[in-house]
Amino acid sequence: MKPKYFFILLFSFYILNSTLSITSATVRFVSKTGSNTAPYINWQSASNSIQQCINVCSNGDTIYVANGVYKENLVLNTEISLIGSSMDSTVIDGTGLADFTVLYYASGSIENFNIYGRGEDILTSRVIYSYALTNEIEIKYCRISNAGAGIGMPGGDLTAKNLFIKYVANGINLFGEKENNISNCVIEVAMNNSKGISAGFAPGVTNYINNNIILFTGEDNSEAGISVDKPRKISMQNNLIAGFYENINIQIRIDSAIIQNNILLNSNSDYSIWSMNDDPIIEGNIIKDNDKGIYGWQVKSNYNLFWHNNLDYNNSNYGDSDMVADPMFVKDTSANSELDFDYHLQKYSPAIDRGNPDTKDVDGSRSDMGMFGGPLGEIYTYQDLAPKPPSNITAVYENKAVVLKWNKNTETDLSHYRIYRDTVTNFIYDISKKIGETTENSYQDQLPATNRGVNYYYKVTAYDKEMHQSAAGEEIKIIVTGLGEIPPKVAEDYKLMNNYPNPFNPSTKIPYRLKEGGYVKMMVYNILGEKVKVLVNGYQSKGYYEIDFNPTEVERKQAEEGFPGMETWQHSNYVSGIYLLRIEVIGDGNIPVYSETKKMLMIK
Repeated sequence: MKPKYFFILLFSFYILNSTLSITSATVRFVSKTGSNTAPYINWQSASNSIQQCINVCSNGDTIYVANGVYKENLVLNTEISLIGSSMDSTVIDGTGLADFTVLYYASGSIENFNIYGRGEDILTSRVIYSYALTNEIEIKYCRISNAGAGIGMPGGDLTAKNLFIKYVANGINLFGEKENNISNCVIEVAMNNSKGISAGFAPGVTNYINNNIILFTGEDNSEAGISVDKPRKISMQNNLIAGFYENINIQIRIDSAIIQNNILLNSNSDYSIWSMNDDPIIEGNIIKDNDKGIYGWQVKSNYNLFWHNNLDYNNSNYGDSDMVADPMFVKDTSANSELDFDYHLQKYSPAIDRGNPDTKDVDGSRSDMGMFGGPLGEIYTYQDLAPKPPSNITAVYENKAVVLKWNKNTETDLSHYRIYRDTVTNFIYDISKKIGETTENSYQDQLPATNRGVNYYYKVTAYDKEMHQSAAGEEIKIIVTGLGEIPPKVAEDYKLMNNYPNPFNPSTKIPYRLKEGGYVKMMVYNILGEKVKVLVNGYQSKGYYEIDFNPTEVERKQAEEGFPGMETWQHSNYVSGIYLLRIEVIGDGNIPVYSETKKMLMIK
C-alpha cells in the first residue's frame, strides 16, 4: 500500500473510532418526578435514585440530577460526570448512613450539589472519599458538610474549585501521588484539633493551594490551617487563613515552598507560619493579630507586612523590605462565619505596590501585599475611607490647663485631630463646639474663668489628608467647682461605653474604662436573659480596654430564639437579634464597685 493511502486510511479509522467513542457516552437523568424506567435517558423516564442511575452507567456517561433531597450513599465504579441542578437545592443526604457519602473507586467529576456526611462528630466519616491512588477527581460548586472530613484523598489527583466546606472536623485530607489544585474554596472548621487542609504529597510534584478562605471559628485549637508533613513542592498563594494554632505548618524539609500574598490572622497560640523548610519563599504576606508571626530555622522574610503581633518572628533582623504598619483594610473586622469582613486595601495603605518588585499585579504594576495582590489577585478600586475614631482618650489637670491625650491613629494618610468642648453631655460636635486642632495626639485647653460650678465635656475626631472626618472617640468629663479656689477635677470613673458600630454585622467593638483594677466579668445575654457568651472573666488593671464581639451562628440563633434546640447545619441566614451586654467589676475586699447593662443590635 502506498504511504499516502495508508495515512488516509489510518486517519479515517481514527475519526471513526473517535466518533464511536463520543456517541457511546450516554446522558442520563435523575428526578423525584420521573417514571424510574431504565436506562433513564430523559427526564420523563428519570431514575428516582442517584445510585440506581450510576449502576447502569458506562465510562464517559453524564448524569443530571434534578432538585430534591436524595437520602443515600453513592459508590462510583465507573468514570462519569455527576451534575446537580443547584448547589443549594440538589441535596445528597448521607446523615446517619455509611462513613463515606460519595465513594470513588474510579476517576470522575461532581458539581452543583449540597452534600451532607454521616455526622460531624463521627471522625472516621468523609463526605467525599477516593480509594484508588490513580483516580483523578474534580469537585466544584458544591456545599460539603457534616462529617469528620470534607474530602479524603489518600492518593490520586484532586481538583477542588468553588467549594463551601463547613461543619466538618477537618476540611480536606490530601496524600496524593499526583498534582493537586485547591482554589476559590471556603473552608471553615470549629471543632477542637481541626485542620483546614492537611497535605502529604509525593516528592517532585507541585501542589497548589490558592485563593482560598480557611478559617477556624471555634474556641480552642492545637492544629494548623494548612499542615504539610511530607517531602513535596507546594505553592500557597492569595489565601486568607485565620484563627488556627498555626495558620501554616511545614513540618519537615521539603522540595520547595512558596508562601506568597496571603493574609494570615489570629493564630491563637503558636506562630502564624511555622516552617522547617530550608529556604521557603515567604513574601507579599500580611501577618496581623497573631501571637507570633514567623518561625523557622532558615526562614528569610522579606516584602511582608507585620501588624499587632506579640512577636513578629524569631529572627531579630527584618528583611530589607519588611515593614511594621497598619495595613488599612477596608473593613477590619475579625475573620468570621458570615464572611462579612473586607481585607481589600484602602487608598493610602502602605501595602500598595510594596511586594517584591519582580512580582506583578494583574494590572502589570508592582505587586501589592495581601490576598488581592500578585498575579493571582484582582483589579479593584482603592476606597478612601475616614480614619478610625481616636481611642483611649484621657485627661489630667496640669499647669492650670486640661491636658487631653489619646492613642495615635495608625493610618498613613492621617492629617490632624480636631477637639470639641461643650457644657452638656452627649453633645453634637459641630463647628460651633470646636476649640482647637493639632497634629499631635495630645492637646492643652485653658479653661474659661467661671464663678460657678460647671462641667465641661470633650470629644476628639481625626481627619485624613482628604479631609474625611472620623466619628468622635470617647467623651471626657471635667468637673469645675467654681470661684477658681479648687483646681478642676477630671471625672475618672468606671464606664461601659456604647459598642461601635451599633447596629452591627458581623462584629462590634466594646470599649470600657476601669477607674481602678479589679475582677471583671463581661457577659452577653439574649433578650430572654439567657447567657450567650462570656467575653471577659478575670482581673484587669485600671485603664481603657476594647474587646471584639463576633457572634457565631449558634450565638446569633440564641439571640433570636433562645436555647431550646441544638444548632445544626441546616440553619444559615438569620434575622436581626438583640443582645444584652453586662459588665460587673469586683474591687478590693471582694466588694462590687460597678455594674452596667447596655443593648446591642445585630442586623442581618
